[in-house]
Amino acid sequence: MTAVVDYGAGNLTSVKYAFAALGEAVEVTSSPAVVARAERVVFPGVGAAKSAMENLKSLGLVDAVREAAATRPFLGICLGMQILFERSDEDGGVDTLGVIPGRVRRFPDVEGFKVPHMGWNSVTGNGERESREYYFVHSYCADICEFTTGVTEYAGVKFTSEVRKGRLVACQFHPEKSGRAGLGLLKEFLECSRSA
Repeated sequence: MTAVVDYGAGNLTSVKYAFAALGEAVEVTSSPAVVARAERVVFPGVGAAKSAMENLKSLGLVDAVREAAATRPFLGICLGMQILFERSDEDGGVDTLGVIPGRVRRFPDVEGFKVPHMGWNSVTGNGERESREYYFVHSYCADICEFTTGVTEYAGVKFTSEVRKGRLVACQFHPEKSGRAGLGLLKEFLECSRSA
């Protein structure tokens, strides 16, 4: 069973439909017990880091999400990737889940570049696959770290657009809004998790 974590910050309908297009039924849940017994976990998110962390704490999901990220196939999307890092500068600064080392920072104000970064952009891999185009919507971006497998550039900043750590994969872009390439990533996640 694939659990999609509902902590009041997710683009849940689009994620659910994207998996349905691949023939995968998912269970949208805010229950730590359901997350704990799921075979694989999807952790989407839109919005702000501070309120997302407050929601995770109030729902009792922090430990369940950390445990899932460390032990099972796990996919973080957008804000769901950012709060896997140690800290975000958003809302004056907030400690996040600390699953991945590094910090999330706001894009600088640069003439000719709008914030949020919104639209299609390239993700350059680490040599394992060619560059691909995905759809982004975000004002904050994560540092490049030892687990970075995809890098994107915007407003003169190179940032982490994909990370992999064990059975965890997370992306800054929205695969559920990225057409064929996005569905390909979701399919890869499902296939890898079934063969693991």
